[in-house]
Amino acid sequence: MTGLTAAALAVIAVLAVQASGSAADHPVTARPSSPAATAPTAKVPPVTKVPALPANTGTGKRVVYGLAAKRVWLVNGANKVVRTYVVAPGSVDPAPGRYKVTSRTARGTGGDGIAIEHVVRFATVGATVIGFSAAVDASMPSPDPQKKTGGIRETPADGDELWKLAVIDTKIVVVR
Repeated sequence: MTGLTAAALAVIAVLAVQASGSAADHPVTARPSSPAATAPTAKVPPVTKVPALPANTGTGKRVVYGLAAKRVWLVNGANKVVRTYVVAPGSVDPAPGRYKVTSRTARGTGGDGIAIEHVVRFATVGATVIGFSAAVDASMPSPDPQKKTGGIRETPADGDELWKLAVIDTKIVVVR
């Protein structure tokens, strides 16, 4: 070992002793942290207000379809909304008014070529049949404006509930 190396090791040893001595002379005390610094901040999801059942839609068991809202309300015989949900309308809308379920089909193919289920028909506009349906693959595509389609698409879960409620002659109320 050279003299320079020995001197360097001696300096390091002295510094180490001083460091260990000063640590004991100046203990660090832990300060309590503020609650805001440690508590995770939970973000409350925004409350989405569900639109109320439109006025003047009648009484009793019925399906209410809001054209502008692109929403359906299922109303039971006690005038209670049991479900409401957003739909994807076809390219042809029914006129506002009162209708009745005219036919139902468990499975079929929509005017857009997509496999559908729980088809509930209630109106005709020209040669276009209007009704609710759910795509088997759960898709809710925007309709091709070049094709005249009257299918009002809903999710399979929503379609199941509409299918249970909307039997033949059930009232369908279409509002603007």
